Amino acid sequence: MDSGNTAWILTSTALVLFMTMPGLALFYGGLVRSQNILSVLMQCFAIACLASFAWLFTAYSIAFSEGSPYFGDLSQMFLMNMARDSLSGDIPESAFFMFQMTFAIITPALIVGAYPERIKFSFVIAFSFLWILFVYAPVTHWIWGGGWLAEMGVLDFAGGLVVHLTAGTTALILAFLLGPREGFPNQIKPPHNPGLTMMGACMLWVGWFGFNGGSALAANQDAGMAILVTHISASVASLVWMFIEWIKFGKPSLVGIVTGSIAGLASITPASGFVGPIGAVIIGLVSGYLCYVAVGFVKNALKIDDSLDVFAVHGLGGTLGILLLPFLIGSNLGGVGLSEGQTVMSFFNTQLTGTISVLIFTAIMTVIIALILRSFFGLRVDDDQIEEGLDLSSHGQSGYKL
Repeated sequence: MDSGNTAWILTSTALVLFMTMPGLALFYGGLVRSQNILSVLMQCFAIACLASFAWLFTAYSIAFSEGSPYFGDLSQMFLMNMARDSLSGDIPESAFFMFQMTFAIITPALIVGAYPERIKFSFVIAFSFLWILFVYAPVTHWIWGGGWLAEMGVLDFAGGLVVHLTAGTTALILAFLLGPREGFPNQIKPPHNPGLTMMGACMLWVGWFGFNGGSALAANQDAGMAILVTHISASVASLVWMFIEWIKFGKPSLVGIVTGSIAGLASITPASGFVGPIGAVIIGLVSGYLCYVAVGFVKNALKIDDSLDVFAVHGLGGTLGILLLPFLIGSNLGGVGLSEGQTVMSFFNTQLTGTISVLIFTAIMTVIIALILRSFFGLRVDDDQIEEGLDLSSHGQSGYKL
């Protein structure tokens, strides 16, 4: 066991958990109407607890035990075969388990942004549990658990496919099945507390250093560079989003600049361990612009009320990082360089294959799980509950004294 690496992974675990509780919860909570803030906080908190149990139950075993190229075996259900001194590489397996658990927590929590203000809490709980077992864990096995995409050579350092594309694809499908909020797309009430959203975004930004830096699984130069490029990409994408709004509307908004930061963070995630600072600048520029365009496309062209832009920011952002990586990994740009015998286009084709495979699998499984659960629990709350707000109608409490 390496004590330095272990200390870094323990620290990173705390940082990534901090991203969901309270970072993501506050980021999303500030974007909804005031009568729905508690429902968003409740969804994030409950998913964190539920995902933790699911990870211990079988999801970790599905993701990281040997099994087949597509699905791990169940030898590590409830960690029955893990001794106190078991190692994963040169860190305790318990630390590795916890670090990966925080990823399993935040991924379904990201999907919360697709369905606030109108979804049944019972559906959220049942869907999140099954989704972790049958979508997140298998995809994790494919890429990080030595599965078929890993054998093919797909590189996803910290979750462009595993986290952001799975969450973004699922968000788009659930938003479509759920239907839009009243007044969508042009008469939706504005975020009730942009300051809260900014504070949540700052927590996410700091936590992302553990998200990407910790994915090196060591306190080394890869972790250092991952943190550096993460910060640069977020900064550049934030500025791009800010200037687009400034030019288009005459005023740069707080919600806009912090949304740009999340786009830059999501996009650098899969490439963070492989590119250098120049690559980070390019990813920040591209993601800041294209994710901004995608927000309008989803709402105005597709007519889908992905309420807090999960697909446009996370789904597209993670995909951009995956597909830009082959062009930015070169050592001349400060990256780690291509593998021996690999060309830019052969690597791009590998990354594209991984992207399409994860997208299709996630979409099919999401539809199956959602339709089955809709028949048992229903999906959308009544119009009267929507009008009252989910804080009172679903949870019996109010976020503010009225």
